[in-house]
Amino acid sequence: MKIINNSILARNIKNAVVTIGTFDGVHLGHQAIFKEMRRLAKEIDGETVVVTFYPHPRQVLAIGTERLRFICSQEEKMKKIEEFGIDNVVVIPFTKEFASTPSEVFIKDYIINHIHPAVIVVGYDHHFGKNRMGDYDMLTQLGKHYGFRTEQVEAQYVNKVSVSSTKIRNFLWTGNVKAANELLGYHYSVTGTVVQGNQIGRTLGFPTANLDIPNEYLMINNPGVYACQTVIDGKTYNAMANTGLRPTIGDRAEGDFIIEVNIFDFEGDLYGKTLKVWFIDRIRDEVKFNGLEALKAQLQRDREKAKAIISLK
Repeated sequence: MKIINNSILARNIKNAVVTIGTFDGVHLGHQAIFKEMRRLAKEIDGETVVVTFYPHPRQVLAIGTERLRFICSQEEKMKKIEEFGIDNVVVIPFTKEFASTPSEVFIKDYIINHIHPAVIVVGYDHHFGKNRMGDYDMLTQLGKHYGFRTEQVEAQYVNKVSVSSTKIRNFLWTGNVKAANELLGYHYSVTGTVVQGNQIGRTLGFPTANLDIPNEYLMINNPGVYACQTVIDGKTYNAMANTGLRPTIGDRAEGDFIIEVNIFDFEGDLYGKTLKVWFIDRIRDEVKFNGLEALKAQLQRDREKAKAIISLK
């Protein structure tokens, strides 16, 4: 997959089949758009082009910054888009000045003049441009004038729930990773650097890797214990993760979340390494126990439940 940092640099893309958006999470709705793009590109011997933005518009415009979280990083988003068979990604730098671009001007100056689309494919609720005034109907009218087709992909549903990044973020925020995974079409993950902890878990027989994760990607806000998996040196390990304040230990201030991962059947030093952890399902809420022995007994039960959950995934 070719990544082009600005639509001005887009050159010689053959019969471009284009979509536009932020694509946080690259969920089942996005995947349906990519599938349709690949089908259309095959029909016209063309190439698929995803036009996206960086930084995320919400970061630049300070929309919802009191709870600004993203499902995946820019790097992870690029990997996912490539995984779903897209030929080209055009990344447009998003600034406050760019945000004031009228919808029609955006399509003309950034899409038509440089990418020369044969087809533009959008989702059922797609809006773009200043004040999000642009939509499918505007694209259809512009297509008649400038010679491109416009296709719209219908909403995707899982268990009667329409798929959207907002719904996934809300599920993750409350700790409902199973529901989030169903809308994503894969298991939600976090990536962080393993940092030094207080090693209390080791004394209990449950050593943990403590993850330092950038705040904008610390999506799960509901303290709890989760069944997980991770990969170390190419080998997949089952695990369980605790997110929250560790009330039994009592060493975290309110709001000072930590993610610590107990990796089953693993021995080794992970300090300073980058670890990616996939969340499969929630096991229980985080609770305060009456001492470390009670905590240890619960951790043993958690580990068995995590193993059972993972065996069924």
